[in-house]
Amino acid sequence: MTVSNPLLAGAPGPLLVRSAPIDDPGALLALIPDDDAFAWVHRGDGLVGWGRTVEFRTAGAGRFTEAAQWWSELSSHAVVRDEVDVPGSGLVAFGSFTFADDTEGSVLVVPEVVIGRREGTAWVTVIGTGITAAPDPVPSSPARPPVGTTFADGPVDSVSWQGLVAEAVRRISDGDLDKVVLARDLIARLDEPLDARAPLTRLAAEYPSCWTFHVDGFFGSTPEMLVRLERGLVTSRVLAGTIRRTGDDTHDLALAGSLARSSKDLEEHEYAVRSVADSLAPHCTNMFVPETPFVLHLPNVMHLATDVTGVMRDGASALTLAASLHPSAAVGGTPTAAAVRLIADIERLDRGRYAGPVGWIDARGDGEWGIALRSAQIEGDGRTVRLFAGCGIVADSVPGDELAESNAKLIPVRDALTPGE
Repeated sequence: MTVSNPLLAGAPGPLLVRSAPIDDPGALLALIPDDDAFAWVHRGDGLVGWGRTVEFRTAGAGRFTEAAQWWSELSSHAVVRDEVDVPGSGLVAFGSFTFADDTEGSVLVVPEVVIGRREGTAWVTVIGTGITAAPDPVPSSPARPPVGTTFADGPVDSVSWQGLVAEAVRRISDGDLDKVVLARDLIARLDEPLDARAPLTRLAAEYPSCWTFHVDGFFGSTPEMLVRLERGLVTSRVLAGTIRRTGDDTHDLALAGSLARSSKDLEEHEYAVRSVADSLAPHCTNMFVPETPFVLHLPNVMHLATDVTGVMRDGASALTLAASLHPSAAVGGTPTAAAVRLIADIERLDRGRYAGPVGWIDARGDGEWGIALRSAQIEGDGRTVRLFAGCGIVADSVPGDELAESNAKLIPVRDALTPGE
């Protein structure tokens, strides 16, 4: 565990926080600088921030508990003047967490400046150990487009990965487990360091129904909301079961129908929904779990989707709920413990923060945490980027079909990194 925190290092007094309403600032992603910026944007609304007032880094099986305790302590001592009083105003931290217990990289960061917009209300928040003036929300310098991007398989090439899928199917057929999610990576190399604002802007424009995020060099646009907590109402969107779009509306409509009737995809989806409902049940009353999924249409793929909702029972925070849900069957498998063991045994990939929770939390405990899918990690000097995708494997999965599905899931970030596209 690493803490970078002026409050704990003897700074004079607690964090001072002020949120004030502002006129509509326009496109949120256009406001962030090209360094040390944070983003969580959905259909134009959301939060962006920059600078680091304080951060908390952690690892291991207790990473969520340690982060939640740190956040509770920090929030309880902050002096907050919030003239907006909506989820996301006041004291806020952006965060992302690793998929696996044994991987470094989980972090919560409180920016110096946060600008938010929600249902027509816009605001700016300044956070520090002293009183500072709020900046004018004006567009930053234009984003630099990616230069000279090339792509190559990660350490496990596409042929070898299909062999891993076949091995997973064999284990499932032997009765070891019902489902496992296997991931693969793609390596992008650029001629110049990546300005993350360029792919963020493109992802937000092309996938407005997804949640576009950036935390600590990790970015993407996820279609899956792990959990949202807002004034006691809990929502979780479950995605499992995927089919690639063709671009022909008539054909895609027929494919959507076949997806909704697919026994393989419905089985995979049922496992994921059940794992989410079982994890939320101890925290919630009046839960609603739809009997049948709907088909979520995205520009590149279609997913079976279910929105699970409930009312908070025990006062847990959004981060505590995210910890209870991770890893769900949508990114791990069923049974979860057996699936995670198999991932560690055969996947041959360091997922890092891929498929872990990513999002934000405020001082009330409200927040939004997505599953970090359709994502990538900027590495080294910024000229190398690792892209990730995964597929749910069940008994009748076909390795070639799963490879095609993973390629479809790589399209959003791959296109966003392609020069001149």
